[in-house]
Amino acid sequence: MPIRQLSETMINQIAAGEVIERPASVVKELVENALDAGATRVEIVTAGGGLNLIRVSDDGSGIPEKELALAIARHCTSKLADNIHDIRSLGFRGEALPSIGSVARLSIRSRTASSENAAEIGIDGGRVSAVRPAAANRGTTVEVRDLFFATPARLKFMKGERAEGSAIGDVVKRIAIAFPAVRFTLAGPDRSTLELPATEDSPEGRLRRVAQVMGADFPDNAIAIDAVRDGVHLAGHVSVPSFTRANALQQYAYVNGRPVRDKLIAGAIRGAFADVLPRDRHAVTVLFLTLDPAIVDVNVHPAKADVRFRDPGLVRGLIVGAIREALAHAGIRAATTGAAGMMAAFRPGAASYAHGGPANGHRSYEAAYRASGFAGFDPARSPQRPLDMGSANGGFGEDEQAAFDAGPLHSADARAGQDQAAETLLGTALGAARAQVHENYIVAQTRDSLVIVDQHAAHERLVYEALKNALHSRAVPSQMLLLPEIVDLPEEDAERLAMHSETLARFGLGIERFGPGAVAVRETPSMLGETNVQQLVRDLADEIADNDTVGTLKERLDRIAATMACHGSVRSGRLLKPEEMNALLRQMEATPGSGTCNHGRPTYIELKLADIERLFGRR
Repeated sequence: MPIRQLSETMINQIAAGEVIERPASVVKELVENALDAGATRVEIVTAGGGLNLIRVSDDGSGIPEKELALAIARHCTSKLADNIHDIRSLGFRGEALPSIGSVARLSIRSRTASSENAAEIGIDGGRVSAVRPAAANRGTTVEVRDLFFATPARLKFMKGERAEGSAIGDVVKRIAIAFPAVRFTLAGPDRSTLELPATEDSPEGRLRRVAQVMGADFPDNAIAIDAVRDGVHLAGHVSVPSFTRANALQQYAYVNGRPVRDKLIAGAIRGAFADVLPRDRHAVTVLFLTLDPAIVDVNVHPAKADVRFRDPGLVRGLIVGAIREALAHAGIRAATTGAAGMMAAFRPGAASYAHGGPANGHRSYEAAYRASGFAGFDPARSPQRPLDMGSANGGFGEDEQAAFDAGPLHSADARAGQDQAAETLLGTALGAARAQVHENYIVAQTRDSLVIVDQHAAHERLVYEALKNALHSRAVPSQMLLLPEIVDLPEEDAERLAMHSETLARFGLGIERFGPGAVAVRETPSMLGETNVQQLVRDLADEIADNDTVGTLKERLDRIAATMACHGSVRSGRLLKPEEMNALLRQMEATPGSGTCNHGRPTYIELKLADIERLFGRR
């Protein structure tokens, strides 16, 4: 077949395959155009999951009548001058409108502030109609009907109306978080309407917009993030470790105001919460990265959801460091959902409503646990459950361990050793210990609440943090291999590992170059024992290639420290003296991350006095 020039319609349909994947993609492009036009109000109406109708109206600057024909031509845009590295708008490629018009019936009606009349233009499957007068207020209304009618094969890949409508709602919410000063309205065929009133463009206003999207309980369980490193600014909020979700759908990330789904950012969030969350739980986050447009590439994909950073190690380090520092400075906090679960369990008949049967103790506990945000965790079946270690099991039994030896928390121990007055203890975060019930739960009282602490989970966290501090404050002991292990790698991977050899040596892994495309491993961390050296080195090479870090080795060592902490902490079923219980509470207050254990379970639940009074009908 001879080489020939494709028709303009065919070119647009090919471009539409990249830009317009589903109705939600159309909504995203049209809403971004409205925001780039300075809109303060955006209204979206859909029908048939967006396949039958999508209408986006705004009160922005509008399109002059003489520019309407250009607006639907490929690679025509008002948002980009001559520098592709200086992108300060959401859209810039000039492909969305012609791509939509090539696979649907598109009409654009617009009026500027200086014009007395509006004008309208239409595209029907790639065929452009003439510009004609119309009646409209200031702003632009774009209407898309019969999406993909010109490419019927694409319709076979669409999901049901409900799924497509849900995807549209997610897109609108994701964009709305970045623009709190804009009012958004989304109306569907089932008469359900999503309304997001405008708030001010400030940290407080942005948090109120986040609450509109993610629920009113998020602000009460959020920690503010604000950090700067080498010209990159990170702001936003992350949830306390005990406030989690079963998936990562409520992790929102923005780069210069643009919603993105970037694997580097997602990986950094996982790394920051690595030792405070269960593996099957995810933190709730809203993070905004602001940096020079010249050091980030948003032109990676036509959908503009992926970005590439010039210095990915800087961005990842900033996110991980800022989140961990914020968690450490936030003090000890429990999720409000834990108290809500306890309240639900105490109410008569709560379990029967939740499970469709008569209430009983086991089901009430399960209902409370699900309501507290840990529905996917079964303590009885967890492979990380506390082991019943006796004195014959290598030094972690009750006789060998001190009552509370959590390591270098000297200031907390000193505080605990003082004979503090009960009134003073009531003013602390976890209060004064009053009793121990079922030989595992410490009941404490503050001035305005009741606190229940899981003694094993709490002490497990204290021992773990002490082990980590000891582990990372000095070089990790290593063991010499009798024969060096030679690992064959691509040359670029071997070179990356050699560049990080000093850092790896600090973690107990001794490597050196061994000719082209190979490294020799002479030492491994003693804590790892017998390990698969080949797999470890290849995993490290892959991580360095992706993130320019050596976190895999550190995470393995941290997991071993977590196991040691679980075995070496005070056991469930051990009777504690009042001074021991108060010592544990004081150490928890002084230890970052002590609101959850090493496996992500909550270490305590706080029930406010006002909630207790409501249970007894006093309020």
